[in-house]
Amino acid sequence: MSTSLPMPASQRVVQVCLFVIALIGIVGGSLQMYLGQPETSPRLDNVHRFMAGVYLGTGIICLWAAITVRNQGTLVYLLALGIFLAGLGRLVSISQVGLPEPAALWLGYLTPELLVPIVMAFAHRASRAHVRA
Repeated sequence: MSTSLPMPASQRVVQVCLFVIALIGIVGGSLQMYLGQPETSPRLDNVHRFMAGVYLGTGIICLWAAITVRNQGTLVYLLALGIFLAGLGRLVSISQVGLPEPAALWLGYLTPELLVPIVMAFAHRASRAHVRA
């Protein structure tokens, strides 16, 4: 797709979603990699830092996908699925062991993890339809 044409609004929505997720993943993954899981066993800290690396890596992939959004196809759907599944994992955790304190903070994490991927997938579908038209 030519970069000289204006970007459809739906594609811009996808790009903004990807930039937001990239920022969260890069900052959050870096912070969690540095902090680890304090006051825990070596096993849990090891798993926590491993997952922080996955989080950081996903943020970097989202940044690249946002920059190259005009060329992206299935990758956007796969990233949306991964983020949605992460939100579902948080939801399962809350249902199994309870909502951590402060509750508003954790619900603030959960809400975009469940909503942004849905918005991103539908906007990407609309932008792909716009490209084909």
